[in-house]
Amino acid sequence: MSDVGKSERATQNRVIAVFRDELKYRYLGDWTDRDNNSNVEEGILSAWLTENGFNPAQVSVALHRLRTEADNHNRTLYGNNQAVYALLRYGVPVKTEAGKVTETVHLINWNQPEKNDFAIAEEVTLRGNYERRPDLVLYVNGIAIGILELKNSRVTIGDGIRQNLSNQQPEFNAWFFSTVQFIFAGNDTEGLQYGTIGTEEKYFLKWKEDEQDNSRFKIDKYLLKMCAKDRLIELMHNFVLFDGGVKKLPRVHQYFGIKAAQEQVRQQKGGIIWHTQGSGKSIVMVFLAKWILENNPNARVAIITDRDELDKQIEGVFSEAGETIKRTSSARDLMKQLGQAKPRLLCSLVHKFGRKDVDDFDAFIRELEAQPSPTVGEVFVFVDECHRTQSGKLHRVMKAMMPNAVFIGFTGTPLLKKDRQTSLEVFGTYIHTYKFSEAVEDEVVLDLIYEARDIDQRLGSEDKIDAWFDAKTKALNDWQKDELKKKWGTMQNVLSSRVRMDRVVADIVFDFSVKPRLSSARGNAILVASSIYEACKYFSLFQKTPFRGKCAVVTSYNPLAKDVTMEETGANTETDKQFIYNTYNDLLKGIDTKPGMTKTETYEERAKTLFTKEPANMNLLVVVDKLLTGFDAPPCTYLYIDKSMQDHGLFQAICRVNRLDGEDKDFGYIVDYKDLFKKVENAISVYTSELDHSAGGPAPEVLLQDRLKKGRERLDQALETLPLLCEPVEPPQGELEYIHYFCGNTEIPSDLKDREPQRAALYKATVALVRAYSNIADELEPAGYGTADIARIKQQLDHYLSVREIIRKASGETLDLKAYEADMRHLLDTYIEADEPRKISPFDNMGLLELIVKTGIANAIATQLGGLKGNQDAIAETIENNVRRKIIKEHLNDPAYYEKMSTLLDEIIVSRKTKAIEYEHYLKRIAELSRKVEAGQSEDTPARLDTPGKRALWNNLGQDEALALKIDARVREIRPDGWRGVPPRERTIKAALHDILNDEAEVERVFLVIRAQREY
Repeated sequence: MSDVGKSERATQNRVIAVFRDELKYRYLGDWTDRDNNSNVEEGILSAWLTENGFNPAQVSVALHRLRTEADNHNRTLYGNNQAVYALLRYGVPVKTEAGKVTETVHLINWNQPEKNDFAIAEEVTLRGNYERRPDLVLYVNGIAIGILELKNSRVTIGDGIRQNLSNQQPEFNAWFFSTVQFIFAGNDTEGLQYGTIGTEEKYFLKWKEDEQDNSRFKIDKYLLKMCAKDRLIELMHNFVLFDGGVKKLPRVHQYFGIKAAQEQVRQQKGGIIWHTQGSGKSIVMVFLAKWILENNPNARVAIITDRDELDKQIEGVFSEAGETIKRTSSARDLMKQLGQAKPRLLCSLVHKFGRKDVDDFDAFIRELEAQPSPTVGEVFVFVDECHRTQSGKLHRVMKAMMPNAVFIGFTGTPLLKKDRQTSLEVFGTYIHTYKFSEAVEDEVVLDLIYEARDIDQRLGSEDKIDAWFDAKTKALNDWQKDELKKKWGTMQNVLSSRVRMDRVVADIVFDFSVKPRLSSARGNAILVASSIYEACKYFSLFQKTPFRGKCAVVTSYNPLAKDVTMEETGANTETDKQFIYNTYNDLLKGIDTKPGMTKTETYEERAKTLFTKEPANMNLLVVVDKLLTGFDAPPCTYLYIDKSMQDHGLFQAICRVNRLDGEDKDFGYIVDYKDLFKKVENAISVYTSELDHSAGGPAPEVLLQDRLKKGRERLDQALETLPLLCEPVEPPQGELEYIHYFCGNTEIPSDLKDREPQRAALYKATVALVRAYSNIADELEPAGYGTADIARIKQQLDHYLSVREIIRKASGETLDLKAYEADMRHLLDTYIEADEPRKISPFDNMGLLELIVKTGIANAIATQLGGLKGNQDAIAETIENNVRRKIIKEHLNDPAYYEKMSTLLDEIIVSRKTKAIEYEHYLKRIAELSRKVEAGQSEDTPARLDTPGKRALWNNLGQDEALALKIDARVREIRPDGWRGVPPRERTIKAALHDILNDEAEVERVFLVIRAQREY
């Protein structure tokens, strides 16, 4: 009989057999009904410790200490887990009697993995606040170090991950996870993913090894790899990192990179580790430095960077990981420190090795080589971003000063051919590579979408300029005229770029109103300017847009009075230096300086924090050079380049947008105003002909996809997938046939269960279509679609959205709305002309709808939309756009009311577009609708419905006033504190609703309305 559609139980039985028969773990049994299941099985641990030579007194003290650290109620789960890990890693210091020597009780035998007791138990019931039952728990010497949640082939791994995350909440079983190092989730179709305590779902990882082996289920294959006794012990010992409040495990490329580097270090050889930008290079440094210092008592590690912010970043990474690192102030200070036995871990800036006063550099090097600086111990030098300085003189100085040191270079950037020879001389061969294409394939970083935007620079009236020049130069001699012409050449650029900069600003503001990640405020952007002056100019221009208060400028400039001492001309004008100085003085007003920081540093630190943590409150950073290397901000989705860049600097910059950040971030977007890349037929590659291909493996090219071309490919693919998926639906493919195919008989639970895979595929494919469409909805024509194609696509989109809604309702299933779906609704009826970005400045902090309600539609148009006079369609679309946004925002609060408003809006839009109503009549209707949408209630709402919650219930219960008031009173009476997101507490409310409504589907529908009301 076929095993297709087999149960989770079958998978669990097979996985247990893998652990028992192949990995040789002891099977402890089914612990469903066993009492006192614990993360420290004291009987097993005591027996193992006794067997390993520890006496009863030592065992008792060690167990007590372990239990105390694991169950400390004054710490978070992270704190308890960190304390337990320290005991596992370094042993428990035990003193059984006063006057006796303190001995270390080792809870795990790290040196001989096979000497530990590996065991597995299933269905381990955890009793506490709420009972939960992990599928499998892995024990080493009786200590729970791993949890595995299994799902059947038709259920996503994500369910298993979320189950583990909820189990770690204090109200469930956080206590059990204080000893846990590995959390696994898997099924037979998607394979295995792993994380540790506190790992967010989006950061759960996949292992990759021996890819050619396709002989068995991937979950079995990778459990055999990761849970092999020696591998599991090694991962626990060498690859667990507590990094400033986040516990981390290695990605597979980090693990194998470090393993390769360890072998090189054992042989006292250097080399280059090339791991692409955004793949976690700093963590590789931490793991490798820790390993070197721990395994070689004579080792010293010096980390050399070439930028002050990178130096600070490295210091921060090590400090947060619990490693003390000495940050040296100069090359002399570094050599002085290396001439002593301690500290063992140091960092310094590479340019501090330079000597500007040397006439004969080769003679200087010979002198250094003849008298190298004395160093204590075996020195290992890590050079971060080694590509930028390895071909210069600085490395020769370092090599001459430390001739016996082992140099290991780290880079995230493809090396050029011209650098290769020097890099081999300085560092040696490639130790390990992990290139851009691999990282994209492994979903470690995002692919990059490229778009060139051309903004012409033209002077408005050359005749007037010539006339001005002639008038001003009558009294000058030829030499003076030539000098003025040279100056005028520069002035031309400044004058012409001011108009151009206005266009760039309008372009970016436009993107923030229509691009899915930007308009939802989940993503933000960086603009790279070509100079500090231009950065300040851009910043001042953005202050006149909705970006005011949500934009910052981050450069290397710090305002000092001496900057402008000699700048005043007395002509009531502002020089470039004065403009920069005045801009910074204005933006630093009201900044309270943090200890050890300048005002500028305090301002920039706040801007960077907001940009990284609160994208809705920091939309845009304007930069010149700063933040283009080593700055990790997952929300950053767009990079606008208005600066000539090349090679490594360019690649570093574009990788600011390739960090993962949730399902709605599909790509990093590069918008290029400087035509930095030349178009190739299928892709745009970065300085390809000059790349070094000697490392072997995947090609080092970094391919940037053309945005519209890639957008069309994705939309076409999505439009092909759904018809294929729905092909088996019986003719005439009406609603009933769709329900029969995707749900079966909805009154028979087994029918619904059997058809889960088809429904899951439909939902997933529809979401893919929505996302693909919303990404280029306002650019379908530039993407190559004709008028008939666009009409067909919209028809198909509406069709499949309807099919999905029918199937969801028929099956009783709901699907979370994603940010991109809201944006798709936002774009459906709105087409905004990209060649003329529109700016809508706020009016007394009032939104357009509020303004219409308070001042009337004529005043609202005059004050907020004055720039669109004469363009009736543009005014209409802008108002409709604002109404639509409000409807979408409020829809969950009161679906029935806002669905009605949405229908009214659609009717008005159709009437306007078909010219069925006059413009004045249209304005009256849209103003009336705006009032209803802003008010959130209709005029016939009964007076007793005096809260938004009561009104929402009334609207969504067929306007049954008595029923709405009854449900309102009942919910207020029985609601538990903090009930949202806690299933048992939510069930209390659902049970109360069921007593009144007696209909499960209706309960679920009304519950969603209640959950959206803040008053409950």
